[in-house]
Amino acid sequence: MANPKKSALGRGLSALLEHEETDITQSAGISGASVGSTTEISISQIEANPFQPRTRFESNALEELAESIRLHGVIQPVTVRKVGNDKYQLISGERRFRASQLAGLVSIPAYVRVANDQAMLELALVENIQREDLNPIEVAISYKRLIDECDLTHEGLSEKISKSRSNITNFLRLLKLPVDIQMALTKGVISMGHARALINVDDQAKQIEIFERIIDEVLSVRDVENLARKAKRPKLDATESEQKKEYYRDAKYSISQLLNAKVDMKFLPNGNGKIVIDFVNEHDLNRLILLLQSSGQNYNY
Repeated sequence: MANPKKSALGRGLSALLEHEETDITQSAGISGASVGSTTEISISQIEANPFQPRTRFESNALEELAESIRLHGVIQPVTVRKVGNDKYQLISGERRFRASQLAGLVSIPAYVRVANDQAMLELALVENIQREDLNPIEVAISYKRLIDECDLTHEGLSEKISKSRSNITNFLRLLKLPVDIQMALTKGVISMGHARALINVDDQAKQIEIFERIIDEVLSVRDVENLARKAKRPKLDATESEQKKEYYRDAKYSISQLLNAKVDMKFLPNGNGKIVIDFVNEHDLNRLILLLQSSGQNYNY
């Protein structure tokens, strides 16, 4: 039989909070409360969630929400846990909480639940991942914290947040980008598509070089993908390059010995080349022609 708590979390925080095992309304001293009910709690009694993965709250959007709260009140209650006498800590809903403070509210509707620190972190991270206004780096950090601090595998995280493993991997790889690029992605200077193309470049210096071109030349995602492919083309290592030079030296020497003439090789930018054979006079030229004709007869064409 499937674990009901795990399945509920996979559908989101609200589903989890419908379970009686997570409810603390009676022990919190809230008379007459039941599972799924709300109570008004003084804002002065609520402290912020120290595990909040979001680090940026856009001031204009907060003010707009505050104005809506002034007109209509808080439609969706926040969720808190009781941490002492008349003291509560946010589990989720920090944006609503901050906007309520801006709106000048004295109290706010809240669900009161029980959660230990790790469960609280997990709840807050899962709740935030399911929001649509997180930037890609915030999502990536939340994924990493769930894996590192909540002891989840990629597969376990995939089940918990209903995202594919490839989605999780793509976001986690963003954290390997240089800080400048991560900041640009956070601020919306570059898109997720640009960042994913840059991830495929192994050399960080090259990543920065392409990133600067994105800004200076306003490159499209397709442009960056093409640059990334070119950057990944294998280059000759020192050993292979030396072997090639030695091959051309030997070939040049062999032709020179065969023709008893000075031979030079010229290489063109497109990778082709040509052989230059010196001769001293007409007689020497005729000699070379006869030698080449004679050598050609030894090959089947």
